[in-house]
Amino acid sequence: MRNLAIIAAFFVALPLAAQQPTNPAPQSQKPAQPTLEKPDEAPATPAAAPAHLPPKKFVPAADTGGKVVEEIVARVNNEIITRSELDHSVATAADDAKQECQNRCTPDQLKAMIEDHQKNALRDLIDQSLLVQRGKDMGLNVEPDVIKQLDEIRIENKLTSMEALEQAVTAQGVDWEEFKNNIRNGILTKRVISEEVGSHITIDKDAIQKYYDDHKQDYVRPEQVVLRSIEINTADKTPAEVAELKKKAETALKRVQDGEDFGEIAKRYSDGSTAKQGGFLGSYKRGELSPQLEAVVFKMKRNDLTSVLETKQGFLIMQVMEHYDEGQQPLDKVENEITNKLYDQRMEPALRDYLKTLREQSYVVVKPGYQDAAGGANSEIQEVSATPEVTKTKKGHKKYLLFGKRPADTGN
Repeated sequence: MRNLAIIAAFFVALPLAAQQPTNPAPQSQKPAQPTLEKPDEAPATPAAAPAHLPPKKFVPAADTGGKVVEEIVARVNNEIITRSELDHSVATAADDAKQECQNRCTPDQLKAMIEDHQKNALRDLIDQSLLVQRGKDMGLNVEPDVIKQLDEIRIENKLTSMEALEQAVTAQGVDWEEFKNNIRNGILTKRVISEEVGSHITIDKDAIQKYYDDHKQDYVRPEQVVLRSIEINTADKTPAEVAELKKKAETALKRVQDGEDFGEIAKRYSDGSTAKQGGFLGSYKRGELSPQLEAVVFKMKRNDLTSVLETKQGFLIMQVMEHYDEGQQPLDKVENEITNKLYDQRMEPALRDYLKTLREQSYVVVKPGYQDAAGGANSEIQEVSATPEVTKTKKGHKKYLLFGKRPADTGN
Protein backbone atom coordinates (compact mmCIF):
# COMPACT_ATOMS: atom_id res chain seq x y z
CA MET A 1 0.00 0.00 0.00
CA ARG A 2 1.29 3.45 -0.83
CA ASN A 3 2.07 5.88 1.93
CA LEU A 4 -1.03 7.88 2.80
CA ALA A 5 -0.58 11.63 2.95
CA ILE A 6 -2.61 13.51 5.57
CA ILE A 7 -4.78 16.55 5.26
CA ALA A 8 -6.90 18.17 7.97
CA ALA A 9 -10.66 18.09 7.94
CA PHE A 10 -13.37 20.62 7.42
CA PHE A 11 -13.27 23.74 9.55
CA VAL A 12 -11.46 26.75 8.17
CA ALA A 13 -11.43 30.40 9.12
CA LEU A 14 -13.93 32.81 7.64
CA PRO A 15 -15.55 32.78 5.22
CA LEU A 16 -16.89 29.56 6.69
CA ALA A 17 -19.19 28.98 3.73
CA ALA A 18 -16.22 28.03 1.65
CA GLN A 19 -15.15 25.19 3.05
CA GLN A 20 -12.64 22.30 2.92
CA PRO A 21 -9.47 20.77 4.76
CA THR A 22 -5.89 21.62 6.06
CA ASN A 23 -2.59 19.69 5.98
CA PRO A 24 -0.88 18.85 9.26
CA ALA A 25 1.86 16.28 9.67
CA PRO A 26 0.82 12.75 10.60
CA GLN A 27 0.09 12.14 14.27
CA SER A 28 2.16 9.29 15.60
CA GLN A 29 0.45 9.11 18.94
CA LYS A 30 -2.66 10.39 20.69
CA PRO A 31 -2.21 13.38 22.97
CA ALA A 32 -2.60 12.77 26.68
CA GLN A 33 -6.16 13.22 27.90
CA PRO A 34 -6.88 16.63 29.45
CA THR A 35 -8.66 17.13 32.73
CA LEU A 36 -11.70 19.29 33.41
CA GLU A 37 -13.71 20.43 36.38
CA LYS A 38 -17.23 19.07 36.87
CA PRO A 39 -19.61 20.63 34.35
CA ASP A 40 -22.63 20.65 36.65
CA GLU A 41 -22.96 24.43 36.79
CA ALA A 42 -22.60 24.95 33.05
CA PRO A 43 -25.59 24.47 30.72
CA ALA A 44 -25.75 21.35 28.60
CA THR A 45 -26.57 23.16 25.34
CA PRO A 46 -26.03 26.63 23.89
CA ALA A 47 -29.75 27.35 23.69
CA ALA A 48 -30.21 26.70 27.38
CA ALA A 49 -27.34 28.84 28.55
CA PRO A 50 -28.37 32.06 30.34
CA ALA A 51 -26.47 35.09 29.06
CA HIS A 52 -25.88 36.34 32.60
CA LEU A 53 -24.09 33.21 33.82
CA PRO A 54 -21.21 34.41 36.06
CA PRO A 55 -17.63 33.49 35.19
CA LYS A 56 -16.69 30.00 36.28
CA LYS A 57 -13.37 29.15 37.90
CA PHE A 58 -10.67 27.59 35.79
CA VAL A 59 -9.19 24.34 36.97
CA PRO A 60 -5.72 23.69 35.54
CA ALA A 61 -4.73 20.25 34.38
CA ALA A 62 -4.21 17.84 37.21
CA ASP A 63 -0.70 16.75 38.13
CA THR A 64 -0.23 13.09 37.34
CA GLY A 65 2.94 11.67 38.81
CA GLY A 66 4.57 15.08 38.72
CA LYS A 67 3.58 15.63 35.05
CA VAL A 68 1.04 18.13 33.71
CA VAL A 69 -1.34 16.17 31.49
CA GLU A 70 -2.78 19.00 29.37
CA GLU A 71 -3.52 22.70 29.62
CA ILE A 72 -7.10 23.84 29.04
CA VAL A 73 -7.21 27.24 27.34
CA ALA A 74 -10.97 27.64 26.80
CA ARG A 75 -14.30 26.11 27.61
CA VAL A 76 -17.42 26.14 25.42
CA ASN A 77 -20.37 24.91 27.48
CA ASN A 78 -19.34 21.35 28.42
CA GLU A 79 -16.61 21.15 25.77
CA ILE A 80 -12.98 22.21 26.21
CA ILE A 81 -10.18 23.45 23.96
CA THR A 82 -6.67 22.44 24.93
CA ARG A 83 -3.28 24.03 24.38
CA SER A 84 -2.24 21.24 22.02
CA GLU A 85 -5.31 21.84 19.85
CA LEU A 86 -4.54 25.55 19.72
CA ASP A 87 -0.87 24.92 18.91
CA HIS A 88 -1.88 22.51 16.17
CA SER A 89 -4.27 25.06 14.66
CA VAL A 90 -1.59 27.76 14.62
CA ALA A 91 0.99 25.36 13.18
CA THR A 92 -1.27 24.38 10.27
CA ALA A 93 -2.29 27.96 9.41
CA ALA A 94 -0.13 28.00 6.28
CA ASP A 95 -1.76 24.82 4.96
CA ASP A 96 -5.23 26.16 5.78
CA ALA A 97 -4.52 29.34 3.83
CA LYS A 98 -3.08 27.48 0.82
CA GLN A 99 -6.13 25.25 0.74
CA GLU A 100 -8.41 28.26 0.83
CA CYS A 101 -6.47 30.06 -1.93
CA GLN A 102 -6.33 27.06 -4.28
CA ASN A 103 -3.47 28.69 -6.22
CA ARG A 104 -5.45 31.90 -6.79
CA CYS A 105 -3.71 34.18 -4.24
CA THR A 106 -0.68 36.40 -4.69
CA PRO A 107 2.24 35.81 -2.28
CA ASP A 108 1.21 38.91 -0.29
CA GLN A 109 -2.40 37.73 -0.10
CA LEU A 110 -1.29 34.29 1.04
CA LYS A 111 0.96 35.78 3.72
CA ALA A 112 -1.90 37.95 5.01
CA MET A 113 -4.24 34.96 5.12
CA ILE A 114 -1.71 32.88 7.07
CA GLU A 115 -1.31 35.67 9.63
CA ASP A 116 -5.10 36.00 9.88
CA HIS A 117 -5.51 32.24 10.48
CA GLN A 118 -2.86 32.34 13.20
CA LYS A 119 -4.33 35.40 14.91
CA ASN A 120 -7.85 33.94 14.88
CA ALA A 121 -6.94 30.33 15.70
CA LEU A 122 -8.59 30.27 19.12
CA ARG A 123 -11.65 32.14 17.89
CA ASP A 124 -12.09 29.61 15.08
CA LEU A 125 -11.78 26.63 17.44
CA ILE A 126 -14.45 28.16 19.68
CA ASP A 127 -16.65 28.88 16.66
CA GLN A 128 -16.30 25.28 15.52
CA SER A 129 -17.35 23.98 18.91
CA LEU A 130 -20.37 26.30 18.99
CA LEU A 131 -21.49 25.24 15.51
CA VAL A 132 -21.09 21.52 16.18
CA GLN A 133 -23.05 21.81 19.42
CA ARG A 134 -25.75 23.78 17.62
CA GLY A 135 -26.01 21.10 14.94
CA LYS A 136 -26.56 18.46 17.60
CA ASP A 137 -29.20 20.64 19.26
CA MET A 138 -30.99 20.96 15.92
CA GLY A 139 -31.06 17.17 15.62
CA LEU A 140 -29.32 17.18 12.25
CA ASN A 141 -28.70 13.70 10.88
CA VAL A 142 -25.48 13.65 8.86
CA GLU A 143 -24.70 9.93 9.04
CA PRO A 144 -25.37 9.31 5.31
CA ASP A 145 -22.94 12.13 4.50
CA VAL A 146 -20.35 10.67 6.88
CA ILE A 147 -20.55 7.31 5.12
CA LYS A 148 -20.26 9.02 1.72
CA GLN A 149 -17.22 11.00 2.83
CA LEU A 150 -15.51 7.91 4.24
CA ASP A 151 -16.13 6.07 0.99
CA GLU A 152 -14.63 8.95 -1.02
CA ILE A 153 -11.51 8.81 1.17
CA ARG A 154 -11.34 5.04 0.68
CA ILE A 155 -11.59 5.37 -3.11
CA GLU A 156 -9.09 8.20 -3.22
CA ASN A 157 -6.55 6.07 -1.38
CA LYS A 158 -7.30 3.03 -3.56
CA LEU A 159 -8.38 0.91 -0.61
CA THR A 160 -10.61 -2.09 -1.22
CA SER A 161 -12.90 -1.86 1.81
CA MET A 162 -13.90 0.25 4.78
CA GLU A 163 -12.02 -2.19 7.00
CA ALA A 164 -8.86 -1.42 5.03
CA LEU A 165 -9.44 2.30 5.55
CA GLU A 166 -9.88 1.75 9.29
CA GLN A 167 -6.60 -0.18 9.41
CA ALA A 168 -4.82 2.60 7.50
CA VAL A 169 -6.17 5.24 9.87
CA THR A 170 -5.27 3.39 13.05
CA ALA A 171 -1.82 2.53 11.63
CA GLN A 172 -1.05 6.25 11.77
CA GLY A 173 -1.95 6.48 15.44
CA VAL A 174 -5.40 8.03 14.93
CA ASP A 175 -8.40 6.58 16.74
CA TRP A 176 -10.96 5.36 14.20
CA GLU A 177 -14.03 6.56 16.11
CA GLU A 178 -12.51 9.99 16.65
CA PHE A 179 -11.53 10.10 12.97
CA LYS A 180 -15.16 9.53 12.01
CA ASN A 181 -16.33 12.00 14.63
CA ASN A 182 -14.13 14.67 13.12
CA ILE A 183 -15.75 14.12 9.72
CA ARG A 184 -19.16 14.20 11.38
CA ASN A 185 -18.38 17.49 13.11
CA GLY A 186 -17.16 19.06 9.88
CA ILE A 187 -20.34 18.12 8.05
CA LEU A 188 -22.46 19.37 10.96
CA THR A 189 -20.62 22.69 10.84
CA LYS A 190 -21.37 23.13 7.14
CA ARG A 191 -25.02 22.12 7.55
CA VAL A 192 -25.61 24.56 10.39
CA ILE A 193 -24.01 27.41 8.42
CA SER A 194 -26.06 26.52 5.35
CA GLU A 195 -29.40 26.19 7.14
CA GLU A 196 -29.06 28.89 9.79
CA VAL A 197 -27.13 31.53 7.82
CA GLY A 198 -26.73 30.78 4.11
CA SER A 199 -30.44 30.08 3.54
CA HIS A 200 -31.25 33.65 4.60
CA ILE A 201 -28.87 35.26 2.09
CA THR A 202 -30.47 36.08 -1.25
CA ILE A 203 -28.78 37.76 -4.20
CA ASP A 204 -31.33 39.24 -6.58
CA LYS A 205 -30.87 40.20 -10.22
CA ASP A 206 -30.91 43.93 -9.42
CA ALA A 207 -27.95 43.54 -7.01
CA ILE A 208 -26.01 41.59 -9.61
CA GLN A 209 -26.73 44.16 -12.31
CA LYS A 210 -25.74 47.06 -10.03
CA TYR A 211 -22.46 45.39 -9.08
CA TYR A 212 -21.68 44.71 -12.72
CA ASP A 213 -22.45 48.31 -13.72
CA ASP A 214 -20.29 49.67 -10.88
CA HIS A 215 -17.34 47.36 -11.64
CA LYS A 216 -17.34 46.99 -15.42
CA GLN A 217 -13.64 47.75 -15.55
CA ASP A 218 -12.99 44.57 -13.55
CA TYR A 219 -14.50 42.50 -16.36
CA VAL A 220 -12.34 43.72 -19.23
CA ARG A 221 -10.14 40.69 -19.83
CA PRO A 222 -7.84 39.05 -22.34
CA GLU A 223 -9.04 35.89 -23.99
CA GLN A 224 -8.80 33.09 -21.47
CA VAL A 225 -10.23 29.70 -20.60
CA VAL A 226 -11.09 28.25 -17.21
CA LEU A 227 -10.17 24.56 -17.07
CA ARG A 228 -10.53 21.44 -15.02
CA SER A 229 -9.03 18.06 -15.73
CA ILE A 230 -8.99 14.34 -15.09
CA GLU A 231 -5.43 13.00 -15.15
CA ILE A 232 -4.53 9.32 -15.33
CA ASN A 233 -0.85 8.72 -14.53
CA THR A 234 0.99 6.03 -16.53
CA ALA A 235 4.53 6.60 -15.24
CA ASP A 236 6.50 3.37 -14.79
CA LYS A 237 3.59 1.25 -16.00
CA THR A 238 3.87 -1.77 -18.27
CA PRO A 239 2.20 -1.70 -21.70
CA ALA A 240 -0.58 -3.92 -20.38
CA GLU A 241 -1.14 -1.59 -17.44
CA VAL A 242 -1.16 1.45 -19.74
CA ALA A 243 -3.87 -0.20 -21.85
CA GLU A 244 -6.00 -0.74 -18.75
CA LEU A 245 -5.45 2.85 -17.64
CA LYS A 246 -6.57 4.10 -21.04
CA LYS A 247 -9.80 2.15 -20.57
CA LYS A 248 -10.15 3.82 -17.17
CA ALA A 249 -9.79 7.25 -18.79
CA GLU A 250 -12.31 6.36 -21.49
CA THR A 251 -14.76 5.16 -18.83
CA ALA A 252 -14.38 8.44 -16.92
CA LEU A 253 -15.02 10.44 -20.10
CA LYS A 254 -18.12 8.41 -21.00
CA ARG A 255 -19.57 8.88 -17.53
CA VAL A 256 -19.26 12.65 -17.89
CA GLN A 257 -20.69 12.53 -21.41
CA ASP A 258 -23.63 10.55 -20.02
CA GLY A 259 -24.46 13.36 -17.60
CA GLU A 260 -22.44 12.73 -14.44
CA ASP A 261 -20.74 15.69 -12.82
CA PHE A 262 -17.18 16.22 -14.07
CA GLY A 263 -15.96 17.31 -10.62
CA GLU A 264 -17.26 14.17 -8.93
CA ILE A 265 -15.73 11.93 -11.59
CA ALA A 266 -12.42 13.78 -11.21
CA LYS A 267 -12.45 13.13 -7.46
CA ARG A 268 -12.89 9.41 -8.09
CA TYR A 269 -10.72 8.84 -11.14
CA SER A 270 -8.05 11.53 -11.37
CA ASP A 271 -4.47 11.08 -10.20
CA GLY A 272 -3.86 14.82 -10.51
CA SER A 273 -2.94 17.07 -7.60
CA THR A 274 -6.26 18.93 -7.92
CA ALA A 275 -8.47 15.84 -7.81
CA LYS A 276 -9.94 16.79 -4.43
CA GLN A 277 -11.03 20.11 -5.91
CA GLY A 278 -12.89 18.34 -8.71
CA GLY A 279 -9.92 18.75 -11.04
CA PHE A 280 -10.11 22.57 -11.02
CA LEU A 281 -6.98 24.06 -12.61
CA GLY A 282 -7.82 27.78 -12.89
CA SER A 283 -7.82 30.26 -15.77
CA TYR A 284 -5.25 30.43 -18.57
CA LYS A 285 -4.46 33.09 -21.16
CA ARG A 286 -2.96 32.35 -24.53
CA GLY A 287 0.70 31.47 -24.17
CA GLU A 288 0.31 29.93 -20.70
CA LEU A 289 -0.38 26.39 -21.93
CA SER A 290 1.62 24.06 -24.13
CA PRO A 291 1.05 24.84 -27.82
CA GLN A 292 -0.58 21.44 -28.39
CA LEU A 293 -3.07 21.88 -25.54
CA GLU A 294 -3.71 25.54 -26.34
CA ALA A 295 -4.61 24.62 -29.91
CA VAL A 296 -7.33 22.33 -28.55
CA VAL A 297 -8.93 24.19 -25.64
CA PHE A 298 -9.05 27.68 -27.15
CA LYS A 299 -11.33 26.33 -29.90
CA MET A 300 -13.77 25.00 -27.29
CA LYS A 301 -16.83 26.60 -25.74
CA ARG A 302 -18.18 26.53 -22.20
CA ASN A 303 -18.67 22.97 -20.83
CA ASP A 304 -17.03 21.35 -23.88
CA LEU A 305 -14.94 18.24 -23.27
CA THR A 306 -11.79 17.04 -24.98
CA SER A 307 -11.36 13.45 -26.03
CA VAL A 308 -8.90 11.32 -24.05
CA LEU A 309 -5.57 13.02 -24.78
CA GLU A 310 -2.30 11.10 -24.49
CA THR A 311 0.61 12.95 -22.85
CA LYS A 312 4.08 12.03 -21.64
CA GLN A 313 2.66 11.59 -18.13
CA GLY A 314 -0.41 9.60 -19.08
CA PHE A 315 -3.96 10.33 -20.22
CA LEU A 316 -5.76 13.64 -19.89
CA ILE A 317 -9.38 14.78 -20.16
CA MET A 318 -10.06 18.53 -20.09
CA GLN A 319 -13.25 20.48 -19.65
CA VAL A 320 -13.59 24.18 -20.48
CA MET A 321 -15.63 25.59 -17.61
CA GLU A 322 -15.71 29.02 -19.24
CA HIS A 323 -14.24 30.67 -22.35
CA TYR A 324 -13.86 34.44 -22.12
CA ASP A 325 -13.43 36.39 -25.34
CA GLU A 326 -11.03 39.32 -25.28
CA GLY A 327 -12.50 42.64 -24.12
CA GLN A 328 -15.52 43.61 -21.99
CA GLN A 329 -17.21 40.47 -20.68
CA PRO A 330 -21.03 40.45 -20.96
CA LEU A 331 -23.02 40.04 -17.76
CA ASP A 332 -24.15 36.51 -18.57
CA LYS A 333 -20.49 35.40 -18.70
CA VAL A 334 -19.67 36.75 -15.23
CA GLU A 335 -23.03 36.50 -13.47
CA ASN A 336 -22.07 33.42 -11.43
CA GLU A 337 -18.77 35.03 -10.48
CA ILE A 338 -20.56 38.18 -9.26
CA THR A 339 -23.19 36.13 -7.41
CA ASN A 340 -20.49 34.22 -5.54
CA LYS A 341 -18.64 37.44 -4.70
CA LEU A 342 -21.79 39.11 -3.32
CA TYR A 343 -22.70 35.96 -1.40
CA ASP A 344 -19.25 35.83 0.22
CA GLN A 345 -19.44 39.52 1.09
CA ARG A 346 -22.76 39.01 2.87
CA MET A 347 -21.92 35.65 4.40
CA GLU A 348 -19.01 36.82 6.53
CA PRO A 349 -20.84 39.50 8.57
CA ALA A 350 -24.00 37.37 8.72
CA LEU A 351 -22.06 34.40 10.06
CA ARG A 352 -20.16 36.55 12.54
CA ASP A 353 -23.50 37.96 13.84
CA TYR A 354 -24.87 34.43 14.11
CA LEU A 355 -21.84 33.23 16.04
CA LYS A 356 -22.12 36.25 18.33
CA THR A 357 -25.68 35.20 19.11
CA LEU A 358 -24.55 31.63 19.80
CA ARG A 359 -21.90 32.97 22.19
CA GLU A 360 -24.49 35.07 24.03
CA GLN A 361 -26.60 31.96 24.49
CA SER A 362 -23.64 29.85 25.58
CA TYR A 363 -21.03 29.62 28.29
CA VAL A 364 -17.68 30.57 26.73
CA VAL A 365 -14.63 31.32 28.87
CA VAL A 366 -10.98 31.79 27.95
CA LYS A 367 -8.00 31.36 30.22
CA PRO A 368 -6.12 34.60 31.00
CA GLY A 369 -3.11 35.01 28.75
CA TYR A 370 -4.92 33.67 25.67
CA GLN A 371 -6.70 35.88 23.18
CA ASP A 372 -10.08 35.15 21.64
CA ALA A 373 -10.48 37.55 18.70
CA ALA A 374 -14.28 37.47 19.03
CA GLY A 375 -14.16 38.62 22.66
CA GLY A 376 -17.22 38.13 24.85
CA ALA A 377 -18.48 38.92 28.32
CA ASN A 378 -17.21 35.72 29.95
CA SER A 379 -13.57 36.23 29.00
CA GLU A 380 -11.77 35.36 32.22
CA ILE A 381 -11.25 32.12 34.09
CA GLN A 382 -10.06 32.32 37.66
CA GLU A 383 -7.27 29.97 38.72
CA VAL A 384 -8.04 27.52 41.54
CA SER A 385 -6.38 24.36 42.80
CA ALA A 386 -7.39 21.19 41.03
CA THR A 387 -8.56 18.15 42.94
CA PRO A 388 -8.84 14.63 41.48
CA GLU A 389 -12.54 14.26 42.20
CA VAL A 390 -13.54 17.26 40.08
CA THR A 391 -11.69 16.33 36.91
CA LYS A 392 -13.07 14.77 33.78
CA THR A 393 -11.51 13.67 30.51
CA LYS A 394 -12.70 14.98 27.18
CA LYS A 395 -12.51 13.31 23.78
CA GLY A 396 -13.59 13.86 20.23
CA HIS A 397 -13.10 17.62 19.90
CA LYS A 398 -9.76 17.78 18.09
CA LYS A 399 -9.22 18.71 14.44
CA TYR A 400 -8.52 15.14 13.39
CA LEU A 401 -7.19 14.15 10.04
CA LEU A 402 -8.32 12.84 6.69
CA PHE A 403 -6.25 10.89 4.22
CA GLY A 404 -5.55 11.97 0.69
CA LYS A 405 -3.27 13.95 -1.56
CA ARG A 406 -3.22 17.72 -1.28
CA PRO A 407 -2.97 19.94 -4.35
CA ALA A 408 0.33 21.68 -4.88
CA ASP A 409 -0.95 24.77 -3.32
CA THR A 410 -10.69 23.89 0.68
CA GLY A 411 -16.36 25.37 -5.06
CA ASN A 412 -19.34 24.74 -3.70
